[in-house]
Amino acid sequence: MTEAETRTLSVSGATLAYDIRGGTGSGADSGAVLFLVGSPMDASGFATLASHFTDRTVLTYDPRGVGRSTREDGAAELTPQEHAEDLRRVIEAAGAGAVDMFASSGGAVNALALVARHPGLVRTLVAHEPPTARVLPDHEAALEVCTDIHTTYLREGFGPAMAKFLAVIGRKGPFTAGWADEPAPSPAAFGLPTEDDGSRDDPLLGQNIRGCTGFSPDFAALRAASTRIVIAAGRESEGQFAARAAAGVAAGLGTEPTVFPSHHGGFLGGEFGQQGAPEEFAKTLRHVLEEAAGNSR
Repeated sequence: MTEAETRTLSVSGATLAYDIRGGTGSGADSGAVLFLVGSPMDASGFATLASHFTDRTVLTYDPRGVGRSTREDGAAELTPQEHAEDLRRVIEAAGAGAVDMFASSGGAVNALALVARHPGLVRTLVAHEPPTARVLPDHEAALEVCTDIHTTYLREGFGPAMAKFLAVIGRKGPFTAGWADEPAPSPAAFGLPTEDDGSRDDPLLGQNIRGCTGFSPDFAALRAASTRIVIAAGRESEGQFAARAAAGVAAGLGTEPTVFPSHHGGFLGGEFGQQGAPEEFAKTLRHVLEEAAGNSR
């Protein structure tokens, strides 16, 4: 595995940390940089996936307010549009030209915002399970659920809010009105802290959840973009919030989701104590990128 070179970039309200791993081969179609993007997950979550692309120059970064990327903007919450501008800045600072991008979860939402604004920066986007509730038939109930998680975090702290979040992401099928009135899951059942430590700086529950899930894709701009957009969902994620959202985004683009191996974290190889199917996942990603490149010729 090529050792990563870490760089920092000072931007308005933040200092962003990003990593470049130099490839040893031409890669897919002239060796465009492969940018791996998560949110709120930082670059460390892509260590295993990056190891399967040593023939490519791989770019990763920590979103603002996460990991090594610090915030000085003072804002309580962030929007996908703000994250999109950070992605633009990283691509331009790295001198990467038009990149191939694999973006997962909130990173996929931010990437859709980026492509709508700056399509020339992304050659191919593989957006894996973007959890935007706006595209769901049950979007009103789903947004109420996400707001309740955020409100629980502000009121009770990390453990109770994360317990609700974990229950939500594993739930299959539509949400119904009044979900917040159901008995709350116990933090202890998930191995989470039951005491409130008073902090309110969690990047998922405090900073990003409402902006991410409330994002409305600009389908007109995305359909008009030069970027080749592939919406992906994990085979084991069928029926879950993020996979249903992926199907909704694909429908808005007039396509169908491409099925990837495993689940929402299918690319993980032990990072954060989670195990997907990273080898199979990487093979599928490589095939999708090569197919997209071939279709452009």
